[in-house]
Amino acid sequence: MGASVRLLRAVLMGPPGSGKRTVALRITKGFQLKTFSSGDLLRDNLLRDTEIGVLAKVFMDQGKLIPDDIMTRLTLHQLKTFTQESWLLCGFPRTLPQAEALERAYQIHLVMSLNVPSEVIKQRLSARWIHPSSGRVYNLEFNPPKAIGLDDLTGEPLVQREDDRPETLNQRLKAYEDQTKPVLEYYREKGVLETFSGTKTDQIWPCVRAFLQTKVPQIDQKASVTP
Repeated sequence: MGASVRLLRAVLMGPPGSGKRTVALRITKGFQLKTFSSGDLLRDNLLRDTEIGVLAKVFMDQGKLIPDDIMTRLTLHQLKTFTQESWLLCGFPRTLPQAEALERAYQIHLVMSLNVPSEVIKQRLSARWIHPSSGRVYNLEFNPPKAIGLDDLTGEPLVQREDDRPETLNQRLKAYEDQTKPVLEYYREKGVLETFSGTKTDQIWPCVRAFLQTKVPQIDQKASVTP
């Protein structure tokens, strides 16, 4: 992007299991936006058993959201590396204090919220299994492993995340709804919120793509293909 073009600061929101990661990956492939996931950063800390990772796991195993100060510190530190590019922040902010802290550091131009029914999310996540060491995700309904219960590449056992189990998931969804509602209202009042509703990512994505085409340059797919 040229120096005269304003860098876009965008946020992608949605409850656990709403398809944020898939939508963010498609945005990265199609548009000149660097995607940064606070969830990926958190998982990296969990896998490396850092002090923050160990502390965060305690809250996650109880079905609670990670405290604001932990997520804010992690996220703002990482965003400092994205100084000359437009970016899309995925999974942060989730609470009003997080949103206010982000706003003090950056002006947010666009917030996209994915609205997926909770019953759809519960069904989707109950079928989700992961390979712990790599983070590869499988879904028994639409992206199953080649061998039941085993990772395609390593053959190692898959596990279900503690916070994807039904009893924990109900708490997570309730916590998300309670804490994120003020955030959506906060961005709605600023006039930067756009909501996309549906039950499947393939249903929501065309609407997101059409909207972004009016906001940010697309990647020239032909130019990016090597002979």
